[in-house]
Amino acid sequence: MSADTATIIPLTAVEPAMIEELLDRAFGADRHARTAYRIRAGMEWLDALSFAAIDADEMLVGTIQCSPIALIDNDARPVPMIMVGPVAVVPERQGEGFGMGLMAAMLDAEARMAANGSPSFPQVLIGDEDYYGRWGFNANATSGWRCPGPYEQHRLLARGAALSAMPRDGSLGPWNPEGGIVGKD
Repeated sequence: MSADTATIIPLTAVEPAMIEELLDRAFGADRHARTAYRIRAGMEWLDALSFAAIDADEMLVGTIQCSPIALIDNDARPVPMIMVGPVAVVPERQGEGFGMGLMAAMLDAEARMAANGSPSFPQVLIGDEDYYGRWGFNANATSGWRCPGPYEQHRLLARGAALSAMPRDGSLGPWNPEGGIVGKD
């Protein structure tokens, strides 16, 4: 069995408890302490960009969530972005292409939205460039960006046509259109 036999469905079609169980299996029950969770704290995933992979046996094998976040520059100006992740596949099915299928579904949905006139925001994630680089994610623009918690700077990756206009320095956190980063003092 492989990702070729998977069905990609909207994440909203999956019971929340099943999603939480999959994420615990993929990342451990302590996953909420990770820096990526702090960046998107309190944000709901974006329905149009969040998906699940169901295998031929109709088992949930993977998910991808995207959340609204912001990069707050040194002058406290928020720049909206999309946090990609978690991208999760159950441990026994990793390496079969489900993560790649989920990434492709998300990027296809984002491209369709942009083609229909929706704004296209830069995307950011914490991950391995060897894996995510195939979709254009790299650390070229992120060297001055900070995160609320421990992370390895070279693993802070971004993609998007607007990256060249992004602030060189700033802090990532949940997006609050009325006031920048949620919970920032």
